[in-house]
Amino acid sequence: MVDCTGEGVLFIEADADTTLENLGDSIQPMCPCYEELLYDVPASEGILGSPLILIQVTRLMCGGFIFALRLNHTMSDGPGVVQFINAISEMAQGLSVPSLLPIWQRELLNARKPPRITRIHHEYEEVTNTKGTLMAMDENNLVHRSFFFGLKEIRALRNRLPASLGACSTFEVLIAYVWRCRTIAFAVDPDEVVRISCLINMRGKRGFDLPPGYYGNAFVYPASITKAGMLCKNPLEYAIRLLKKAKAEMSQEYMKSVADLMVIKGRPSFTQPGNYLISDLTHAGFGEVDFGWGKPVYGGVARALSNISFCMRFRNSKGEEGNVIPICLPPPVMERFEQELKRMTKEAEPVRLITSKL
Repeated sequence: MVDCTGEGVLFIEADADTTLENLGDSIQPMCPCYEELLYDVPASEGILGSPLILIQVTRLMCGGFIFALRLNHTMSDGPGVVQFINAISEMAQGLSVPSLLPIWQRELLNARKPPRITRIHHEYEEVTNTKGTLMAMDENNLVHRSFFFGLKEIRALRNRLPASLGACSTFEVLIAYVWRCRTIAFAVDPDEVVRISCLINMRGKRGFDLPPGYYGNAFVYPASITKAGMLCKNPLEYAIRLLKKAKAEMSQEYMKSVADLMVIKGRPSFTQPGNYLISDLTHAGFGEVDFGWGKPVYGGVARALSNISFCMRFRNSKGEEGNVIPICLPPPVMERFEQELKRMTKEAEPVRLITSKL
């Protein structure tokens, strides 16, 4: 529920003595000076009783600017945020009403009466760490780095795949690759069960009938599971087949089962030990927002979390188009992760690291 008090949103103006050219490839996660580009207003970071949005606009010496936004994720997902930002851009250019009106209608994704869990949900299973190798990560001791995957790197990975696998999206290839390398880097016991949860958006899917303008959370993140030993010793296609299987099981019934599970089990968090979440934001539209001065140099999230990453489109300073994935790992794990990435793409140029520890 939202209490419409008419107080508006938190908005900060700032100036920085630098230019976009000086920032270069660092305009992507992890963004430099993150804390300065989005000041954490005291008492604004919660879920209940907090402002819905925090915005900071930082003017640069070159005439460009950085638009930073933090939202309350209970209100909307990635496409919903883009819809809101596009509405701001349209009104900034003179429209009195957004071309796409926002639609609340949260009841469209309510649980059934009575609720009933009808599908297996590995993403919400309670896991007992019996081997002790599914380590929890200390948020205060992590290395934040981003990796750029251009046409050469993606081609090198596709060359490893058999024709019998069929068509694969670039996202499927990349996340299977990152998941496998990440598991190897953690040196997980071969008998431990590991999982990857990919966010799947229900907009436009048959049977859901979400109206244009619906800006709430409309995604699920089904988990693919396997034993670590199987993931690490098998070729890349093994991980891709697991991902394809999870995606193929997506249906209206699965979504309703998730909503019912939230009610029956009291809104549990997703499985933590051995689970890696990744979201495909390449089609979310962050890079298409135009406030009247053209499209952004970079549009997307500013940082990853310990077990959550995002895949986003990116053009580096050389003009190369590709995808960028931010990763957070403990220092020794990050070192092994980078080595494994380079080993698997040895047929082409190494995957390019474009940020380092802050």
